[in-house]
Amino acid sequence: MSEAIDMDALLRLALVPVEPSEGLSDRLERGLSELTDAAAGELADWELGAMRDPRNWGRPAAAMVVGGAAAGALVLVRARQRHRRRPERGVAALGKGLTEAANDLGRRLGR
Repeated sequence: MSEAIDMDALLRLALVPVEPSEGLSDRLERGLSELTDAAAGELADWELGAMRDPRNWGRPAAAMVVGGAAAGALVLVRARQRHRRRPERGVAALGKGLTEAANDLGRRLGR
């Protein structure tokens, strides 16, 4: 029985969550922002007249998928950072992160 308790304690020690460094979080946010900007730029340069030919759908579709995923991840990263600074409820932090990301994207697109 003492071996099971020791193994249990060892597993608890080994599986303790580790907080990422602040630098990693900043690099991740910067990378996600760059991906979002690149996707927005690709969509801004795309012409609506090209929609008639299905062969031209690949790049805009990929830009929408990559940009949407990067923007969603950026919202989560910012909500996590906000939560670390001052604890808020999950939905409130996520809502504020989504609002900030939308405002940031609108500002980058010049709207």
